[in-house]
Amino acid sequence: MKFTERLKTGKKVYSFEFYPPKTAEDTAKLFNTAVELMALSPDFVSVTNSSSGVAPYRTVALCGVLKAQFGLDVVAHLTCLAHTRAEIAEICSGLRKMDITNILALRGDPHNVAPDYRRRDYSHATQLIADLKKEGGFAIGGACYPEKHPEAATLDADIARLREKVEAGAEYLITQLFFDNDYYFRFLEKAAAAGVTAPVLPGLMPVTSYKQMQNFTTLMRVAIPDALRAGIERWDGDKDGMFKFSVDYASAQAEALLKGGAPGLHLYTLNRSRAAMAILKNVKGKP
Repeated sequence: MKFTERLKTGKKVYSFEFYPPKTAEDTAKLFNTAVELMALSPDFVSVTNSSSGVAPYRTVALCGVLKAQFGLDVVAHLTCLAHTRAEIAEICSGLRKMDITNILALRGDPHNVAPDYRRRDYSHATQLIADLKKEGGFAIGGACYPEKHPEAATLDADIARLREKVEAGAEYLITQLFFDNDYYFRFLEKAAAAGVTAPVLPGLMPVTSYKQMQNFTTLMRVAIPDALRAGIERWDGDKDGMFKFSVDYASAQAEALLKGGAPGLHLYTLNRSRAAMAILKNVKGKP
């Protein structure tokens, strides 16, 4: 089923994000995770790819396995910096053959693309979205950033580019992870005022270590609320305490988002099931 059809029902949607494993051991762990998460009946799972020229084909293969062997609805991530238009058309053909009709269209990170792999057909996601729209048959999603994209000068400028994505054919949006819901709701207000009407699914990930928190602030430019920072600092080094704190924080954040009108939740799993399952069980267990 196209993800957009689920959104039109008005019911809250819940999803998990995986990435293609690199080893046989990691593949086995991912499939075990998929089996465990199936018990929660997710509306879809998404599969990432890096910006390199090879990873998208691994993404397509994993999407096919998750759909055929596990019966999961799948959203395939597709980046464009390392691909020609002909290669994008080839990837779309492969997805169609597996009856995968959902794509999250992304530019990709320039710093992850080796000079030899960089192609000239695409420079931003809007161009890819327009091509996918012409291809037809896909429900197309795009990425958005409640705290603005790190390369954008301002949030307003970033939202202006986001409007271009929607006008090109993006039918829904999934956010970068964030830890302060005020950013999400402020973003929705500004996006709506700018004419962006596509539903915005919030992306969440529990912080499981002090090092991970530092990576979020340094690499992704994500703000860490004082309460979250204090808890991470308190429980760093205590695995069980850290797990409980991070799940409790993410669960409270998720509940507030849903009560505030978010259409659902997209959980970044890092190919692990324990925290994602705990968060979703907490949320679904609430009236």
